[in-house]
Amino acid sequence: MSLGNPVFAPRRRQVLACLAGGVVAALAAPAVLRAAPAPLRIEPVAAGLAEPWAIGFLPDGGFLITERDGRLRHFAAPGAEGRAVEGLPQVAARGQGGLLDLCIPRDFAQTAEILFSYAAPQGAGAGTALAAARLDLPAGRLADLRVLFQMPGSRAGQHFGGRIAELPDGTLALTIGDRGQRDLAQDLTRHNGKLLRFTRAGGIPPDAPFAGRDDALAEIHSYGHRNPQGMALDAEGALWLSEHGARGGDEVNRIRPGANYGWPAITWGRDYSGAKIGTGTKAPGMEQPAHYWDPSIAPSGHAVCSGRMFPDWAGHHLIGSLKSDHIARLDPAAPGPGGWAQTRIATPETARVRDLREAPDGAIWFLSVGQGAAFRITPG
Repeated sequence: MSLGNPVFAPRRRQVLACLAGGVVAALAAPAVLRAAPAPLRIEPVAAGLAEPWAIGFLPDGGFLITERDGRLRHFAAPGAEGRAVEGLPQVAARGQGGLLDLCIPRDFAQTAEILFSYAAPQGAGAGTALAAARLDLPAGRLADLRVLFQMPGSRAGQHFGGRIAELPDGTLALTIGDRGQRDLAQDLTRHNGKLLRFTRAGGIPPDAPFAGRDDALAEIHSYGHRNPQGMALDAEGALWLSEHGARGGDEVNRIRPGANYGWPAITWGRDYSGAKIGTGTKAPGMEQPAHYWDPSIAPSGHAVCSGRMFPDWAGHHLIGSLKSDHIARLDPAAPGPGGWAQTRIATPETARVRDLREAPDGAIWFLSVGQGAAFRITPG
């Protein structure tokens, strides 16, 4: 189902000026997407960003944005000047690697601690890492840096994963892509193609599904993933992943501890050459996606809408597209091609959507790599 032809309010061309220690931008005027069942207002909240990767909301109304080249920026409010935050570890910003995801834990007001993922340099290679640090805003830097996990490095430049989620029990989930070595996604002695789970201190949770086994890494929570670039919790606390297929076969998966999601043994897509991958689309003991795309949209960023600001969207999954320049709104209660009914939000602002989050007030925020900016969606 299409939203129809958008009609935009007049906009000024963005005028960007980079200054030392921050970014000043003349933000464009809001766009209004006039379409049934209700218009949407899309307005910029930060501009002048270089390859933005993740956004996180602070309790005081400010927010943080990571840039893949290795920069972390603090914005005191929407439209404010971005201030660089120092104290990051060395980042391998090459290929698809760099400074990646960002998580503001629920206890931030008490601890001032943030979590972030990045490609950590290791000789000629790099591996996905998860770190925690205290955000010292008056000093404009990170302090008390702790590396909670670091994957052994490889020279491959793709599929780092890196999405982080704080689960309802306070443990942490971290996605790892297959790093271009697809068969390792089925190998329980390797991190490639896995969803990992840790305690806040970086340890193994006592209920880890593979704890105590000699043939598996205890931190593995699920496996058989290709390149998970979106992760979200729903209102019931269930964990969902959205992940890239190859040529088709992008998936939305509901995660169960210890489950095998099939890659590369089964997939709804084909290799980039057109060749078949694996044995087909189904196999005993392997999970089926709740939704899949063919052709691929390259999903990135994932939120399950609470309905606080958009009551009609309660329970809908919102997922950005890096390939097709839109936001997909999926309704699990309505069947459609690939599994769920889909509506596309496609405007000039949704150019290569990398991250998508629901703000504390229920507005939907997203990062556009194509626009080098962050935007907020509210009812029109």
